[in-house]
Amino acid sequence: EVQLEASGGGLAQPGESLTLSCLASGFTFDDYAMSWVREAPGQGLEWVASIYSFISNPYYADSVKVRFTISTDNAKNTVYLQMNSLKSEDTAVYYCAKACSDGGRCQKIGGRYLEVWGQGTQVTVSS
Repeated sequence: EVQLEASGGGLAQPGESLTLSCLASGFTFDDYAMSWVREAPGQGLEWVASIYSFISNPYYADSVKVRFTISTDNAKNTVYLQMNSLKSEDTAVYYCAKACSDGGRCQKIGGRYLEVWGQGTQVTVSS
């Protein structure tokens, strides 16, 4: 089964940095574009960033571009999200997601069709 285990969240002050990791299993990692989405309190899922490692061309939501960097380590089946210059608005549960495939949990998030798996990891930015 598909598993996307997100970790690395925690409490940070504004301006600080955090790096999130997502360990993937249950599918051929190299065949799928990977994404990060987040859910702030009282809000729905928001697309944050995506990357297809074969092309190595990342995409970001306007709210996080420049500050966040998505990357992958295919040998480790892991996706990373380096978050710099954190703002209180970044407070959310961050989930790892993969491109949809047959039989998966597919949602349209920010115009992208994604499968969101796992419990995510909480990021809280507060002074």
